[in-house]
Amino acid sequence: MRPDVDSPMLFPPDRSVVVVAPGAFLIRGWLDLRQQAWIADRFREWAAGPVPIRSATVRGHPMSVRTVCLGWHWQPYRYTRTATDVNGARVLPFPDWLVRAGRRALADTGHDADEVARYSPDTALVNFYDERARMGMHQDKDEVSLAPVVSLSIGDSCTFRLGNTENRNRPHTDLTLESGDLLVFGGPARLAFHGVTAVSPGTAPPGCGLTTGRINLTLRETGLLDR
Repeated sequence: MRPDVDSPMLFPPDRSVVVVAPGAFLIRGWLDLRQQAWIADRFREWAAGPVPIRSATVRGHPMSVRTVCLGWHWQPYRYTRTATDVNGARVLPFPDWLVRAGRRALADTGHDADEVARYSPDTALVNFYDERARMGMHQDKDEVSLAPVVSLSIGDSCTFRLGNTENRNRPHTDLTLESGDLLVFGGPARLAFHGVTAVSPGTAPPGCGLTTGRINLTLRETGLLDR
């Protein structure tokens, strides 16, 4: 059953905020198990099409992470409305409940009311990691807008590495992202290099909607207009 996405208790505001780095904020358990399972069901619907989940090809090699997109289709290194690198179909629209989720994420991590009101995410890259999948260090810089990125985790835990804005090397911070966690990075952390160095199989909590693997939703504001 769909959670009430307009309920103030959907994304509980009473979780403590961990400052990972300037501009990067973590809230543990932001999504409860019921919400996680509901989103996992939506993921299975999205992955079935019209643009099926796929491994994007980067510099001639398929990524180990598989991705399905909402709103805009990401392919290295640009956004399009249609999946010209898959089957030419138009991607699913970006749902209103994810806009509200993104704004609530900013509010709960201490962003001011004006920034919350302006935040209008219009794409989601929804990634699935199996136990072998990794994400190399990279910057999210294909967007015109530098509004914060909102990241939600469901399923197995992973080791997430947040680096600096200059290169892929140290200094960096490693943290474990668990099922239900919220990570927001913007401001001075918006263009930080980041990646996933490991997935921990068997750590998905019962009732989250996954028995194995990890779903990661990243909400972004592209700043793009239809052409």
